[in-house]
Amino acid sequence: MSFIEFLENIDEKLLAKQLIDNNWSVISGFHEKLISLLRIYYYVGGMPEVVADYVLNKDFLSLRKIQEKILVGYQNDFAKYAPNEIVPKIRMVWNALISQLSKENKKFIYGQIKKGSRAKDFDMAINWLQDAGLVNKVNRVNNPKIPLKSYIDYDAFKLFGLDVGLLNASGGIGASVLLEKNNILTEFKGAMTEQFVWQQLRLQYDLFYWSSEAEAEVDFLLQKDNQVVPVEVKAEENLKAKSLKVFVDKYSNTEAIRCSTSKYRSENWLTNIPLYAIGTYFNH
Repeated sequence: MSFIEFLENIDEKLLAKQLIDNNWSVISGFHEKLISLLRIYYYVGGMPEVVADYVLNKDFLSLRKIQEKILVGYQNDFAKYAPNEIVPKIRMVWNALISQLSKENKKFIYGQIKKGSRAKDFDMAINWLQDAGLVNKVNRVNNPKIPLKSYIDYDAFKLFGLDVGLLNASGGIGASVLLEKNNILTEFKGAMTEQFVWQQLRLQYDLFYWSSEAEAEVDFLLQKDNQVVPVEVKAEENLKAKSLKVFVDKYSNTEAIRCSTSKYRSENWLTNIPLYAIGTYFNH
């Protein structure tokens, strides 16, 4: 389930409607509540069985057991359905997801799984996981022009999990860490936040990312109304957008999006979208 579907299922339909309508004047008044609900979604995630348990019991320990059961089921499927020779490598890739996303540069690094490893060592394992719908690649594009698919760099990609709640469960991240009003949305260098944004946007768009030799990187690119829209993800109220500015100056983009825990604001060259609204913003 998306964040909007989550809100609808926990009896927050009116709030969900405001987000769907991009009714910013009303949304801003509920900003703190929406941030709190976002933290809950980071923990619960969108797996229907887990959301159903949360709606029924509001028990974080109970739903974590369901998440762990789902994860064990996936692990069992590796041995049941994958070719025997790649099962150990599938497990290694699967267990490395959260550490790969926690890097400053989130490009997937084979050598981080096993020292000295190359693409050929793990490509089959990654492809199996992707075909099973358990991981998803976001490829780099060499040139952010339409159609983006024509400029894919197949050797550079980021790897995302199926669900932010399951990713937290696999990392053993407890409810108290995620739900307390602290700096959790900056923990793991934004891994959870980028996973969340990917999870919301993938329902509508094919996603890519862009990076330059000068260490600038835009987290996501999407194609909308015959233009390329860059989306930079911030895990907190960090309103610096250096990489986004580099991109806009270089390619003269007419629309640029920064996602953060700040309220909605439209500036002369970019729009700041609250994280909780990213899944509905592009509907208009």
